[in-house]
Amino acid sequence: MYQNTFEITDELLASKGQRILHHFIDLVPQYAIMYGLTYGLFYLGEFTGNYTLNDIWNGMSEIEDFIVSYVFMFTYYFLMEKYTFKTLGKFATNTIVVSVDGNEPTTKQILKRSFSRWIPFDALSFLGTNGKGWHDSIADCYVVKADKFNEKKNSILELEQIGLIGEDI
Repeated sequence: MYQNTFEITDELLASKGQRILHHFIDLVPQYAIMYGLTYGLFYLGEFTGNYTLNDIWNGMSEIEDFIVSYVFMFTYYFLMEKYTFKTLGKFATNTIVVSVDGNEPTTKQILKRSFSRWIPFDALSFLGTNGKGWHDSIADCYVVKADKFNEKKNSILELEQIGLIGEDI
């Protein structure tokens, strides 16, 4: 599409402050789902008189709880980034996930990003010098400021259109 002319530059990248804000905002829906299920299963038991699901949910071992939490985390990030290229944190800061070539990330890249978040301390990995997290590097993606990204993308498209018009004459 861009004939290798599009490059993600430092001014397009989301700041470290935005990235840490993403992390904390994105924790909210994850905790809300977990707590919602906990209370929902309890009240379902209250309503039906059958507390079996509540007992199973609250009787999970630490390992089972860990697995369920990570499955919810994976599902949240995968579904949000697959269909919107954003999470709630990225909506709040007007940032977006893009591939290194400036195109929409592929499903494979989103899968890599989502699984890579299971790496211990991944949430802090973007605090390095380039502001790119491990889940970004592994998936060949960037988190960019949507306004600046779209502005640069559109200007390059316009330049390419000028070149195409000249060839048609």
